[in-house]
Amino acid sequence: MADHVIPHFHNDSGVALIEIGVTEFMCVGAKPPFDHPHVFLDLGSDGEKVCPYCSTLYRYNPKLHGTESNPAGHLFIDPIAA
Repeated sequence: MADHVIPHFHNDSGVALIEIGVTEFMCVGAKPPFDHPHVFLDLGSDGEKVCPYCSTLYRYNPKLHGTESNPAGHLFIDPIAA
């Protein structure tokens, strides 16, 4: 069993860049039912990556905690799993 949960982020607002406080995460695109396949992304040593499905640029910001984003509000919480 995993010792930590991989956070999921969405981009319902359609911004070009989302800063996040983790280097490994899942991108879901927009919230369901308009989501794309949930893809695991690792920011690697560059500290940023573009989602291959929705073209959102994610960038690591060490000032943010694991589930925080800038702009705020991009953490995806599945209402079925919650």
